[in-house]
Amino acid sequence: MSVFQGKTKYLRYLLGFVLLLALPVWAANQAAVAAQGNSIAGNTAQSQQPAEQRVQKATAVLIDKSNRSLKLLNDGHTLREYQISLGKQPVGHKLYEGDQRTPEGRYVLDWRNENSKFYRSIHVSYPNARDRARARRLGKDPGGNIMIHGIPNLFHYAPWLYTGKDWTDGCIAVTNTEMDEIWEMVEDGTPIVILP
Repeated sequence: MSVFQGKTKYLRYLLGFVLLLALPVWAANQAAVAAQGNSIAGNTAQSQQPAEQRVQKATAVLIDKSNRSLKLLNDGHTLREYQISLGKQPVGHKLYEGDQRTPEGRYVLDWRNENSKFYRSIHVSYPNARDRARARRLGKDPGGNIMIHGIPNLFHYAPWLYTGKDWTDGCIAVTNTEMDEIWEMVEDGTPIVILP
């Protein structure tokens, strides 16, 4: 490993650590916005459940593209970690529709689709204003519809065809069982940071 590679790796981990320190404040703000849609009755019903039946919620999601990992975090502590598949061109930030790259940066998980063609899916708020401006300078459409999702419904019986390889058009894929856990632990409005 060259000195440059060592410094790059160190800087990437340092950036990740700094982002993790900032995530709880940002997550609290995003959670407050998302909570406006929750009813008081729904919150009361959950608080009446026995402690062993309550699911601990993630306050942030961290994707490390180079390690192919997705972590569900609660106040900086890892609740769960999963191996992921990315877009077919996994290196670099998504620039435009059809480049098959997975975005990098800070986004929000803002809505979900229980009837997805890929089992279940949770939307990443790409593109943001910076992404749109970058694509516009290139004369391209930035794309969108980036999701965390499961295995294609047509191949739900053969997840081994998809695990361990980058096969999406830019989305983040996990197994259907893992998607069920993520679905339960991540609420709309949860921040997500995607590292290179």
